[in-house]
Amino acid sequence: MIQKIDELDLKILRELQKDARQSYRDLADKLGVAEGTIYNRIHKLKDIGVIKRFIPDIDFSKLGYDLTAIIGIRVEGSHLPEIEKEISKEKNVSAVYDITGEYDCIVVAKFKTRYELNNFVKKILSMPHVKRTNTMLVLNVMKE
Repeated sequence: MIQKIDELDLKILRELQKDARQSYRDLADKLGVAEGTIYNRIHKLKDIGVIKRFIPDIDFSKLGYDLTAIIGIRVEGSHLPEIEKEISKEKNVSAVYDITGEYDCIVVAKFKTRYELNNFVKKILSMPHVKRTNTMLVLNVMKE
């Protein structure tokens, strides 16, 4: 059964996107509802899978990861799921997307050096059934 999401749920989600560490009391004050309402709504959103987890918003450049690469990958035949699964295990990878268009998947990954990026791309290219890649470097992040 699909549960309805109403305007209050959306307001709570917007506030959590700004700062997921806000207390129930602070959220209740901002949104003009009871603290118990916030508690119940957040637990409902978690139970139905809208909120999957609370994670920190990390500034990777402050950890030395100054290079963000977007890599388009072409894969032959029906081997895409296994390739994506393998790539997803790599520590530098932050996202893997199945896509339509010129490439079969897009990988977003962060690196400290060009050397690390170079090795990563070569590793992908050495995987069986990978036909080709196209690597793009992010120059500026407008929103992430």
